[in-house]
Amino acid sequence: MDPAEIEFIAEQEKISIIPKFSDQRIIHLISGDIGPFRAGIPVAVPIWVAIHLRQRKKCTIVAPDWMDIELLEQKLEEEKNSRFFTKMPNDHYMGIAHLIFGVAARDIDNSERIRTAIKDLWDLRVSKARSSADTFLKGGGRHAGIDFLTQMEICTLRPLLLDALDTTYRLNAPLEEGSFLNASSFVSQTQPSSSSSS
Repeated sequence: MDPAEIEFIAEQEKISIIPKFSDQRIIHLISGDIGPFRAGIPVAVPIWVAIHLRQRKKCTIVAPDWMDIELLEQKLEEEKNSRFFTKMPNDHYMGIAHLIFGVAARDIDNSERIRTAIKDLWDLRVSKARSSADTFLKGGGRHAGIDFLTQMEICTLRPLLLDALDTTYRLNAPLEEGSFLNASSFVSQTQPSSSSSS
């Protein structure tokens, strides 16, 4: 998947909005029903609906629970202090932040601090992934676990990892083939031939 496809998946997650209109109808979507809408009363809708309504100035967007500055700063410290990747508060944290801040940064309290914390978290995790990949490749590894990496992080790192693995494979392939041939010729030279035994 590419980043646009991952962002499309993130758009299906539900968040709360505060409508500026009332509509008693229930809208039937493939992902589930939404509505009715009552002005000033929070209602959960998919992010793509929230963005559409916000662009038309029909609602304000309520920040998801995980988009809390204290929680994000705590998560940043946890990530800094761990050798391994930690579980993110949301699997689409970067995509959702990008979508919400693109249209509704004014709706979110501490939006600049939250945006900075999310960017710092992203940069730290990508840097940690690159460092881990470098260690993995230098160690001649064949496989590795990538627990708690999000889809967007994997998508970002995939080209780097594939190129590095391909280069490593090409550099090591002649050595491995050569050692295999040497081992084969050693075996054939040490075994008595069938003609000499008869």
